[in-house]
Formats: sequence, structure tokens, C-alpha cells
Amino acid sequence: MRTASDGPTSENELVARNVRRYRMERAMSLGDLARRSGLSKQTLSKIEQGIGNPTVETLSQLATALDVSTRRLLTEWGTPVYVQRNTDSIWTDHDGRAERMLDDTYGSGHVRTLVLRLERGTTDPHPIEPYPPGTLHHIYVITGKLRTGPLDDTVDLTAGDFVRFPGDVAHRHICLSERVVAHMVSTIPQLRQFGSTLEVTPASTPSAPATSA
Repeated sequence: MRTASDGPTSENELVARNVRRYRMERAMSLGDLARRSGLSKQTLSKIEQGIGNPTVETLSQLATALDVSTRRLLTEWGTPVYVQRNTDSIWTDHDGRAERMLDDTYGSGHVRTLVLRLERGTTDPHPIEPYPPGTLHHIYVITGKLRTGPLDDTVDLTAGDFVRFPGDVAHRHICLSERVVAHMVSTIPQLRQFGSTLEVTPASTPSAPATSA
């Protein structure tokens, strides 16, 4: 879990997580990615360990091989649970209005916005099945106390707290007060999935990029 006070993730760590995730979603081995990108397995291994310090050209080769935009390799998503407590929030004044930044989401795809309302009931509700790969849930608690998140990494939130967590794993919402009202946004990317037997040489012309979130 990461909180707002932990500070930003380094770009190398961010690239490492994203490359590994995209590669695994496409059922590609390091060897498969090496052939598609024209990079060595040793270079790819260092990048996925967060110690590779890839150049812009290397990122471009990786993005093409994984069929995503370069920006997607530098975007925070699908990462461990991120929590922003009400007490850590920062409000910025802009010409008579105040804004509190909760999170940034880039790209396109399916975006669901809803108001989540729960009432005290069973203490251990059934888990919610995983959404498609890459889904993120963003929840801002308006009133009440809520326990939410992946089954093995839930967090307790109160009014004014914000959380972002991966929705592509089993998760749950538990009402800890008489009632909870929260604003919830789910971002569901549209990504093509590659089979493990796909073979493309570095010299091949890449296919058109898939729409992603």
C-alpha cells in the first residue's frame, strides 16, 4: 500500500511494473518481448527490476512491442492500493474556487461513474469478482466508514478519504457504520490480448495501436 505522504514512485519503478504487467497480460516471455522489441533479455530483465534506466528510444521500442503508447509505460495504474487521507489533503485556490486533486487517469476506454451506497449488514459480504485486466477503482468517501480494496489489502476509510486500487483482482466493500455513501469511478481499459504463440520479428511492421486506458 502507498499513501499520499509516501511521495511519488520513481519513473524506473513505474516503468518496471508497467512493462512486467503488459508482458504478462499478453502471455509473453522475456524472450518473446526481446524478439518483438529488438532488445536483449538482459536489458529487459534490468528494466523489469527497476534498475535499467531506459532511454526514450528504448521506451519507444518497448511500447511498440507491447502495442501501447509510450505514455502508458509512464502512467501510474494497476499498482498497489493508493490512499489519500482527508488529513493529508491539499486544497488549491483558483479564482474563487478551491480544488483538491485526488488522482489522474489517462487514455480512453470504458469509464463508469456512480454513487455507492451501503448499509450495515453481513460482516463479511461475498467478494466481488475481478473486472477486466487493467481496471482501476477510485473511491471517495462522502459519509460513513468503509472498508474496501483487494481481499488481501483492504483499507478502512472515513468521510473525506480517497483510495485507488486494482479492480482486476477479487475485492470487497464492507460498511463499518450504519450507512456509507461514496463516489466511485471505475476505469476499464480496452486492450488487445496476445496469445503465447504469437511470433513477430523486430523488422515487422507493428499493427495499429489498441485503444487503452
